[in-house]
Amino acid sequence: MKQFQFNYESEEKLISMLKRIRQWCNSSVVSNVLFQIFTETLNRNMIQSICGMIEKEMPDAMYMGSSSNGNILMGNKSKQPISIVCTVYEYPSTKLMLLQYQLDEDRARSVAEDLNKNVCENPWVKSVMTFTTMRGMSMTAYCEYLRMLPKDVVFCGGGAFSVDINDNAAIVFSSKGEISDHAAVFLLTGGEDYHVQALHVTGWKPLGRHLSVTKARGPILYELDGKPAYETYNKYLNIKNDENFFFNTLEFPFLYELNGLDILRAPIASREDGALVMTADITENIYARIAYGDPWTILDSVYHAAVHFRDFLPEAFTVFSCAGRRTFWGDDEIGNETQPFQSLAPTSGFYTSGEFLRNGDYVNQHNVTLVVEAQREGDTAGKTAAHVDVNNEQFSGKVSMINRLATFIQAATEELEEANGRLELLAISDGLTGLYNRSEIQNRITECAHAGEYRSAHGKNLMGVSLIMMYIDDFKGVNDNYGHKEGDNVLIGLADMLRKVVEEHVPDGSVGRWGGEEFMVLLPETKLEEATQIAELFRVNFNAINFKQAGHRTMSLGVTEMIAGEDADLTCMRVDDALYEAKRNGKNRVVVMQP
Repeated sequence: MKQFQFNYESEEKLISMLKRIRQWCNSSVVSNVLFQIFTETLNRNMIQSICGMIEKEMPDAMYMGSSSNGNILMGNKSKQPISIVCTVYEYPSTKLMLLQYQLDEDRARSVAEDLNKNVCENPWVKSVMTFTTMRGMSMTAYCEYLRMLPKDVVFCGGGAFSVDINDNAAIVFSSKGEISDHAAVFLLTGGEDYHVQALHVTGWKPLGRHLSVTKARGPILYELDGKPAYETYNKYLNIKNDENFFFNTLEFPFLYELNGLDILRAPIASREDGALVMTADITENIYARIAYGDPWTILDSVYHAAVHFRDFLPEAFTVFSCAGRRTFWGDDEIGNETQPFQSLAPTSGFYTSGEFLRNGDYVNQHNVTLVVEAQREGDTAGKTAAHVDVNNEQFSGKVSMINRLATFIQAATEELEEANGRLELLAISDGLTGLYNRSEIQNRITECAHAGEYRSAHGKNLMGVSLIMMYIDDFKGVNDNYGHKEGDNVLIGLADMLRKVVEEHVPDGSVGRWGGEEFMVLLPETKLEEATQIAELFRVNFNAINFKQAGHRTMSLGVTEMIAGEDADLTCMRVDDALYEAKRNGKNRVVVMQP
């Protein structure tokens, strides 16, 4: 396999280059010649002229092309708007086939079916590469249809784009079809001596908590966690909804699992209603996380990808890199993530509007991703693997990312602390009434008892801390006669009343559900006489509540005061004895147990 990579500069220079390639082919063993044309310009006359020159000088050659957001030549971003890669296949067993179809959502299934038919009818096929227009078209169903392709056939490719990322115009073309803004070109390659591998690289890592995609339709992400999706970027990253939104969010796309893979989706715009326009469809009712792009992390991922290919001994790489990655790095540094592949073999490709790769059972559309295909003719006997070179020097222009990352961490930490606070409250609360559970109210009584040990050492007897324990009379009858839902209403009604009275009379008091229909109230700085009055207020106020089915209910109450130095369990036993006396003596009453 031999490659010639060059930029289009003029008709004269192109013709001269084509003659050189033809001369080389005439002196060598050649089975197929393929030209790939990557163009930032959408000038159809110029593209047709280039194709015409190829047809004239090398009539047996095939060609395929795509508009792009930039071209990759010899592992670097080309400085010219049109780049051409000529691959010469040398093994007689290597076969190529080009197909081109008109493509839109209505034709997606038929395109996939006919492609699959051609692949199945030609068992020599080992890879399918596609250049396709996709802007303004949902690719979800299309990718699903492409699943019918044989699993052992590598499928990869890229979406045609424009040099202006805000322009939906894009074209593809080939020697099998015309220049079209709604089409897909497929290159089928294979044969006994042809070998191919492909993988994808992201390098973006998840950051912060999971966010629920609560509302999404196609590429429009309306809500995260029930709130306008834009608020996530504004709150966590301080990114404004202005003309710089796309560039500022490129460092922080969404990452979520799709078909067993981590998939990136980048927002390209924020609407006035707070919805985000994504680079591709995003699924509703899944969890996503914001990811961050860090140059060192990305290069580490690229390095491991290149090492993966090293022993394969590739003879050429084709890369499909998201235009978002180009914007992230900038033209001066974008070559850092493609040069490692160039150190192994000639590397070319283009910056896309989306990347395609088959992984296992699924064909996935990627964003902010680098899809790499490596190909080789012949075996590896007698060949030595090259060294992978990575430029991991310091990078400029990343201060803004670090600042936003710090903002994100701060906001996420505050939110995590709030969440932990809610969890702590749940751990000490009764699930039905929202009052303290038995464990918590018991802990608070014990803390008061420990404080009383100091008073006891100074000869003080009573602490001025009281307990009120109460029991809803005949509560079992409420559940039996009216159902547990009404029983819950009675418990909640009592809890709300207790909370209100304590907040009004003893703001530092604690109210807890002791268990079932029993409740406990701890009243600091409250002597027995005042506690008895509050208990009577509880009894009267509860009896005044008219429940929808259970009507007016009564309760029995016991009251006591804590003794300095006394064990908390003894105090609880005493107030329990007082409550027992109230129930035994006719219920619906308050009984005081002197300390």
